[in-house]
Order: sequence, then structure tokens, then C-alpha cells
Amino acid sequence: MEIRTARDEDWSQIYPFYARTVDEGRTYTLPEGLGMEEARPLWMEGPPWRTVVAVDGDRVVGTAKMGPSLPGRGAGIAGASFMVDPTHRGSGVGRALGEHVIEWCREAGFRGIRFNAVVEANEAAVRLWKSLGFEVIGTVPEAFDHVDLGPVGLHVMYRRL
Repeated sequence: MEIRTARDEDWSQIYPFYARTVDEGRTYTLPEGLGMEEARPLWMEGPPWRTVVAVDGDRVVGTAKMGPSLPGRGAGIAGASFMVDPTHRGSGVGRALGEHVIEWCREAGFRGIRFNAVVEANEAAVRLWKSLGFEVIGTVPEAFDHVDLGPVGLHVMYRRL
């Protein structure tokens, strides 16, 4: 598996699992039901953000985006988001993307990485981020309307670099 900077033509492979993941209603606060071109700027952000893809052969199996969590004087801490094609979950794609983002953020000079909205019921993601050195520094109660569980908390997670 290779992780590289996303290209414009990668969006056609990202969008199907992006839409499926968002529309499942279990892990993302992004708006549901967006068409391909409506959703594109929400994931394929331009500088200072960077979007990458995990590629297995010629198939995009996951993606991440990273950049400053806040502008101006808050720009020393990075933010990031991740998605793995559901058919490749559990195969190490998320971990590889997480490790890549940590290293890129360190090399880019960020002091830490903050995740603003990790759904507390997303046990696989919480377990992965903790294994990569992130800690839950707070939870906003009932901040996410989970499709199956109703209102659940959103963790704020942080890793010092």
C-alpha cells in the first residue's frame, strides 16, 4: 500500500466510500446526501490543508486530510480527518494513514494534533487513536445524533508531537 498526495482524479474513487460513510450516520458530522461535486470541497481542501490517499495497486482504499486546526495564532496545532473504504476496514489502512499524518504533521512543524469530533460510540476509531498516542481530553455530551443510538458524545482527542 502506498500513501500519496491525492490528485483531482482520485475523487471519483473517494466519493463512493465518502458518501457511504457519511450517509451511514455513525461516524461523521458532515452533511448527508451531498452529490459528488457538492461534497468535493469538504474533503479535497486546498492549502494549507493536504489530502492524501492510501492506494492498493490502482485502487484508492482510504484517505485523510490534515492541516491547521485553527487559523492565525491557533495554527500550531493540526487537525485531521480519515476515511477508509468499508470493504478495507480492519486491514491496517487507518493505522497506516494515522502514522503518515502524525509524521507529516511533525515534519510540518505542528506542536500537536487535535481531533475535534470523534464519535464516542466509534470504538474502533477511539481504540486506534489511543494506540497511536492520542488521549481523550474531553467529551461533548450528546453532541452527535447517532443513527442507531440517538445522542452520543463527541470526544476531543489530542496527541502532542
